[in-house]
Amino acid sequence: MGFRKKNKSPPVLSHEFVIQNHADMVSCVAMIILLGLMFEVTAKFAIMFITVQYNVTQSLDERAEQVNLYQYGPRDIATVFFYLLIAVILHALIQEYILDKMNRRLHLSKTKHSKFNESGQLAAFYLLSFIWGCSILTAEEFATNPTFLWEGYPHTHMVFQVKFFYICQIAYWLHALPELYFQKVRKEDIPRQLYYICLYVFHITGAYILNLHRLGLVLLVPHYLVELLFHASRLFYFSDENKQKGFTLWALLFVIARLLTLTLSVLTFGFGLPRAENQGFSLAKGNFNVLTVRMTCLAAICLTQAWMMWKFINFQLKKWREHSQSQASKKKAFSPKSKPHKKDLARVGSANGVVKSDDKTSPRARKAKAS
Repeated sequence: MGFRKKNKSPPVLSHEFVIQNHADMVSCVAMIILLGLMFEVTAKFAIMFITVQYNVTQSLDERAEQVNLYQYGPRDIATVFFYLLIAVILHALIQEYILDKMNRRLHLSKTKHSKFNESGQLAAFYLLSFIWGCSILTAEEFATNPTFLWEGYPHTHMVFQVKFFYICQIAYWLHALPELYFQKVRKEDIPRQLYYICLYVFHITGAYILNLHRLGLVLLVPHYLVELLFHASRLFYFSDENKQKGFTLWALLFVIARLLTLTLSVLTFGFGLPRAENQGFSLAKGNFNVLTVRMTCLAAICLTQAWMMWKFINFQLKKWREHSQSQASKKKAFSPKSKPHKKDLARVGSANGVVKSDDKTSPRARKAKAS
């Protein structure tokens, strides 16, 4: 059994020490919370961190069985904090046991190494979230009844899977903020990652608080599929630069996802919610169906989609310029004008002290002929 050679350990509580051992520190905090379940005094506080809060039992008229539904409240912050710790631990496990081993085989540069780690982490998250979101949507039967996006608003009650999905989503994107420090992300990459992390936190939390979790879930699933395809294509590209077909499919689905997002948003905020029965603003009832809130939400979504399309167009133009420049350099390299003439070769050979003569009347040629 081989042991990895360890370098000299950095000073305790130094920046390097925290970065190298952050997963162990976070594991200790999560273990302390779990140990709180063992004691009666601390069990009620530990449960608040671990389990989903604000459950409400309702009985349906058609069935005799009771259904457990959930609402949101301030104690969800504790639950988000605990699963943020879990996300940090899983992030470290994926990094150490999967991505680091792949990086050693590929021998990537520092720039590609950072992007490879980012795409590897996000691809795993997008894959899990996409499968999870699809399973929830199939249970809701959205494909056969799109009007469930606004029917019965405000949607103050959620099933366990929906609430836990949102708790995990918020926890994951919040954990991505300290990971910028733990993973030693380059300074030039921090603004770009901060933009999309903050956008995810803002939109997902907004859908959760405004009781728009149905619309949020429907918009997240196709978006996660597109992002999954992009990061998976980038992983294949880093392993082999000839594998670029995935980017073409991603570009097509990206535009379709933006159009789908805008269509469903306009349909919900422009036509569905204004015609809903419950109109008005009430924090106690969780009703935010007023014109100001609807227009603010629609404007936020439209601005985000416009910003994403702007970034997408710039990305495609950059790739097109790079491709055209590479094609032009290849044509220039293989053009006939670039081939050297025989006179130039003779001059180069004479300059290097090599004299090549085909004259059969030279003294050397006559001597060889006489012999």
